[in-house]
Amino acid sequence: MFPIIAVDISGRHRINQGYYMVCAAVAVNVSASHIESVSQIAVKPFLVSSAPDIADVVNIIETTVAEMNYPGTIILEHGDLYNQPEWLSQRMFSREFKYQESLSERLSIEFAHHVSLSSRNLLMKELGID
Repeated sequence: MFPIIAVDISGRHRINQGYYMVCAAVAVNVSASHIESVSQIAVKPFLVSSAPDIADVVNIIETTVAEMNYPGTIILEHGDLYNQPEWLSQRMFSREFKYQESLSERLSIEFAHHVSLSSRNLLMKELGID
């Protein structure tokens, strides 16, 4: 088993006057094909007035992951950083980073996606925004 922090951001599209985004980070221990245990989950909302660029996305991820006391590598889908090459993306983070490779990393990102999407849907409902 090895520790990772899978991250997903929901809401990277404009609604009314802004981009209502929720970032979820899940700290998990994984084997090659399974999530073995969940240690922490961090969820943070973000509202910006213009489309997020790559620096904004990195800042959102770093802010969310900073709340976790966990040693894992940050795992993202390649498209979350606008398909930048991994060597370039690694230099933008303050801790270890890589794109998903294994089945367990993919499952962990899906887990983070469900957390971010459901949290964002609840936020939008509470704010009365469709």
